[in-house]
Amino acid sequence: MKLSIAHDTSYRYQDQVRASIQYLRLTPQQSQRQHVYSWELELPRPARAQRDPYGNVLHVLTLDEPHDEIVIRARGQVEIDEACECETESASPLPFLRSSPLTQADDALIDFAHRQCGTRRERDALAELMHALADHMAYTPGATQVESTAAQAFAGGAGVCQDHSHAFVACARSLGIPARYVSGYLLADDSDHLASHAWAEAWIDGQWYSFDVSNRLLLPDRHLKLAVGLDYLDACPVRGMRRGGGSESMHARVQVMPMQMGQQ
Repeated sequence: MKLSIAHDTSYRYQDQVRASIQYLRLTPQQSQRQHVYSWELELPRPARAQRDPYGNVLHVLTLDEPHDEIVIRARGQVEIDEACECETESASPLPFLRSSPLTQADDALIDFAHRQCGTRRERDALAELMHALADHMAYTPGATQVESTAAQAFAGGAGVCQDHSHAFVACARSLGIPARYVSGYLLADDSDHLASHAWAEAWIDGQWYSFDVSNRLLLPDRHLKLAVGLDYLDACPVRGMRRGGGSESMHARVQVMPMQMGQQ
């Protein structure tokens, strides 16, 4: 499946910002399951691409002059291999056994994971865990904040794709299974789910398998991966800091459209 992506993010400030820095993980990579035909970022000024500790493509946008607006645009075309169920990597999965403040499993999450999986550690067991989390945590926009932890969202019984992914990652790691947070895009049939999306991956039998809790999907046939990390903070498409500016308003527009093969 070939996808066309248009992602616009704009920040507007009440007062002038004296200086700002934006960390952009908005560039997909070639992999076993995705082929990047074209991709470009439109930024207020050029930013050099580099690799972060997890191998993601990272652009650091630094604005030293006063400004009251930042507009970031990503455009591209990527083909997804719909039959590819998993991916292999040469890098060790062991760093993804580490917890982070957002994915620290408390007693409730640990107990939940062990009740669902017992001594089983295969893909089917984690699929059952995925469905159990989806049953326990209703998809509810506004129920959590961007800084909400897996334990808080699980205790509240509601959240969005970020919370579902954090909870799954926390459970998997508590079982001794490397797991990571994934950010990217989803070609969704349901308009209630945003095209900008998050899911989880777990390392099973030497390969990374996807678990999309929000949509109860195991096959990432409509998912375009941007970045991976221990949690949202490592993998979110745009993350920044600034000096000054007062209150901020952010608007994001993401469009993911299917394309016919050969279509430009």
